[in-house]
Amino acid sequence: MNIRPSAAIRQNYNEIADICRKTSEPVFLTKNGEGDLVVMDIETYNRREKLLKLREELLAVEEDRVSGRYGSTLDELEAYLDDVIAEV
Repeated sequence: MNIRPSAAIRQNYNEIADICRKTSEPVFLTKNGEGDLVVMDIETYNRREKLLKLREELLAVEEDRVSGRYGSTLDELEAYLDDVIAEV
C-alpha cells in the first residue's frame, strides 16, 4: 500500500503518476495524518470499473438463479463471459 501526504501530489505529481502507472495500484493521500484521497492511473480505474460491473451482473444472475427465475445456458454464459473478458 502506497501512502503519501496530500502535499506530495502538488510537489511530486509526475512521481506519483509514475508510481500509479508502474504498480497499477492506487496511491493513498493523507491530510493531517488521516486518509483523504485515492489516486490511480486511468487504465487501472477503467479496469476496476469493468470488473465491478461484471461482479454486479454476476450477482444479479446468481440472485435470479436462486429465486428460480430464467437463467442462461452454459453456452450462453460462456459466450457472455468471453465477451466481457475480452473487454477487460
